[in-house]
Amino acid sequence: MKHLIKKASILIEALPYFQKYRNKTFVIKFGGSTMEDDTTIAAILRDAVFLEQAGIRVIIVHGGGKAISAALKKKGIEPVFVNGLRVTDKATIKIVEKVLVGEINKGLVAKINALGGRAVGFSAADNGVLQCVKEYEKVNNKKVDIGYVGKITQIHTHPIYRLLNVEKIPVMAPLALGPDGFVYNINADIAACEIAGRLKAEKLIFVTDVDGINDGKNLIPTLTVNDVRGLIRRKVITGGMIPKSLSMVKAINKGVKKTHIINGTIPHSLLLEIFTDSGIGTELTK
Repeated sequence: MKHLIKKASILIEALPYFQKYRNKTFVIKFGGSTMEDDTTIAAILRDAVFLEQAGIRVIIVHGGGKAISAALKKKGIEPVFVNGLRVTDKATIKIVEKVLVGEINKGLVAKINALGGRAVGFSAADNGVLQCVKEYEKVNNKKVDIGYVGKITQIHTHPIYRLLNVEKIPVMAPLALGPDGFVYNINADIAACEIAGRLKAEKLIFVTDVDGINDGKNLIPTLTVNDVRGLIRRKVITGGMIPKSLSMVKAINKGVKKTHIINGTIPHSLLLEIFTDSGIGTELTK
């Protein structure tokens, strides 16, 4: 009987969060090594289905960098990066599109539907959901052409709302349509940030393979935008966490209420972060 009462207590702790977040929009960015283990993938998607069943409007934006690199290697194409962005020529963008849409997106949708959810997957270039212009990078103050890599200029939200309004989960591959009619690759973190900001989402959640932002010793559970800037200046936030934390700041400035980094390898990480008082990752507020 005691263990049953404990389970009921957990549900009661979650009740205020169910009430607070019902009909709110959450954007979940899913990527990195969390996409390499089937058990981890299934656990994260099961949590996402739970959120949708609890009345939360869930959107998933996924990456696929390692799978793309592996596919390129099979074709004898060596991946090249400039300032962290993949150089994407005509041969590469075809492989990128095939992997993101035909393999990863399709697989995530199948898993969600097998778990009892109702997902619809698509490239964000479809119907011009994401529109872009060609992105250039600066190296030593010189403009470098990195191919079919785009900078988002417009987000067409109607296809997203159409799915949310019939209680489906949009699962989006981060591709965009250029003014020349070609498909362009978009960094998945940036795509998730822009989509969340455009929708004024309640939350943008980065599901990663790290616990969150730490001070060198301990996890920092809550930060503000100004805290992040200070931690970057003091080199507490370094390496790959810098662009991710700046994406979180950008999303907040665009109207997202809270952004989070959580470790997707922890069982039920999404539920623990959202429906418990303490959470398990780092949340960023304005």
